[in-house]
Amino acid sequence: ERGDSRGTAPAAGANDSGCSEEESDLSQSDAEDTTWVSWFCSLKGNEFFAEVDEEFIQDDFNLTGLGAQVPYYEYALDTILDVETPRDAGLSEEQQDSIEAAAELLYGLIHARYIITPRGMSGMLEKYKNIHFGRCPRVFCQGQPVLPVGQSDLPRTHTCKTFCPKCEDIYYPRLTRHANIDGAYFGTTFCHLFFQTYWDMVPCAPKEAYVPRIFGFKIYKKPTARENTPSTAASCAGVSTRQAFAEPAVLASSSRLGVGGSASVDGVAAPARGRPPRGRGGAAT
Repeated sequence: ERGDSRGTAPAAGANDSGCSEEESDLSQSDAEDTTWVSWFCSLKGNEFFAEVDEEFIQDDFNLTGLGAQVPYYEYALDTILDVETPRDAGLSEEQQDSIEAAAELLYGLIHARYIITPRGMSGMLEKYKNIHFGRCPRVFCQGQPVLPVGQSDLPRTHTCKTFCPKCEDIYYPRLTRHANIDGAYFGTTFCHLFFQTYWDMVPCAPKEAYVPRIFGFKIYKKPTARENTPSTAASCAGVSTRQAFAEPAVLASSSRLGVGGSASVDGVAAPARGRPPRGRGGAAT
């Protein structure tokens, strides 16, 4: 009875072909609905990026000065906004590849500006809470979540690092694909402005610090023989080696001052400042 109630089932081949056609139609429609921004942020290695609102990208004020930093600026912007390039543009395959690279550069620079806005910072907050940026590798930070940070706002200067708000230091990302991202795509301001905005997310400073020991005894820190050399001491103090070796000579020359303020240089006494010497009879010589 159960079989009769179902009626005649369709052929297996016809059912499979119908499902495959529906799946292909769905996948094709999904691909058409996916924007360039969503596609770019979904790529493996781009997990640090937030999706910038299209309204933000369309506002020319937010893009001020970027035209001078990005080649093929207009084409790159059209790529990000999913504007089709005219077929009569006559672009070669090499130029199209350059436009794709320029679009990535442009989006990264726009991204650095977007994430310091309230809306962009809110999106990065969700990623921070979900630990999308990783954790601090320092043992005593106990897995503190980190934020991406750049050491420069200029592209192609430094790669992306991660900032730990607990020990307040920066580290290389754990994964190589994240360590190759340009640091300018996050900038030097974002992570610090983030914790100024969400001050309740600032963790307490670590209570412990590693103490080196030998057979259970703390190591007494004293300057080594290398640290006592002028070159090493100068490098630690931020002074050039030339300045470090030049100072004794300067002190020595200043100590050869004669009586009345005259200085002796190479055994020859220089006349003191004041009135010129007079000859016999008070006449000036």
